[in-house]
Amino acid sequence: MAKNDEVYMSALEGKSIPILTLDNKWHQLFTQTEMTPEIEALADQLNALVERDGKIRTETKDIKKLKKKLLGEIVPLRDQATKSGDSPQIEKEIQDRTRLINECNERLDSHTDELLSLSKEIYDIDYKLMIETMKVCYERLHDNTDYIKAMDEWISKVRVELKKNVIRLQESEMENYNLYSYMHQIFGPEVIEIFDMKYDPDRRHPVRRPLAGNENEYVE
Repeated sequence: MAKNDEVYMSALEGKSIPILTLDNKWHQLFTQTEMTPEIEALADQLNALVERDGKIRTETKDIKKLKKKLLGEIVPLRDQATKSGDSPQIEKEIQDRTRLINECNERLDSHTDELLSLSKEIYDIDYKLMIETMKVCYERLHDNTDYIKAMDEWISKVRVELKKNVIRLQESEMENYNLYSYMHQIFGPEVIEIFDMKYDPDRRHPVRRPLAGNENEYVE
């Protein structure tokens, strides 16, 4: 069972949270486990917000460049107006640039407000995405741990039973080999030649001995 949100919030308190969908390591997590519908939806929301944020920042840079250009054009126009006296044409150009500068300021103010709002939205969605990611990964870790524990117990039991069966196998092989050898010694090869057609321990059941350091591999 996954930990609750309060536990995750406590763990994340004071931590810097990266924008997960921009982090390749976050994407690599989901080569190990499946992405839930909740995570997919949050990731889509986050990507849309990040895309909008990038667009606004680019527009802000362009507006600032335009404003700087317009301000630079007003200074020489005022100098011209001073030298030539009243000039309706020059005054109109100054007014046009002043109007454009005011529009730039308004757009910059609007962009500043939107960027602040986007920053909060991005953090909130990113935080929710991190919580969902931690839940999924924790549940997968928990399930895998239970499976690993069960398999480890099973392997331990099988290993013990395997060792017992290996001993029984070796004992039976040795018993057959000894029986056959004693029969040869007591009755002679001619007497038991008929049995050679039906049973030959060296051919059918050779005595196997474990290799040094490995009880699961044998040599004849």
